[in-house]
Amino acid sequence: MIAALMTFGGIAASDAFLKQVDVQTVCDGAALAAANEVAPVSAYSGNGIALGLPLDQQTATQAIADYLADGGTDLDAWAATTTGVEVTVTCTRNVQIAFGWLFLAGDSLKRTAVASAQAPTL
Repeated sequence: MIAALMTFGGIAASDAFLKQVDVQTVCDGAALAAANEVAPVSAYSGNGIALGLPLDQQTATQAIADYLADGGTDLDAWAATTTGVEVTVTCTRNVQIAFGWLFLAGDSLKRTAVASAQAPTL
């Protein structure tokens, strides 16, 4: 009985880890997609692109939404913030893990990842 519980626990922990990696991968891609989108209004006014490619909240948010839609990726929630040169994305997904009925009473496990990326510099 104890050996079975240890085996099931190892499988459940491994599955939870792999689900976390999946969420982190999606979040990393979303951050990169946002960082690679130039804020058109900012790029052509003021200092232009002298200090690097400028990012803004609206452009970053749209780039992330497009990235997630193109990949068919399901997230339960995501949020993005930008400093003008760096974007930070927080992604959340509730997942079912192997033997979750045993260790989580059938509930889902919340997986959250945070990724950030800087805009390319010149």
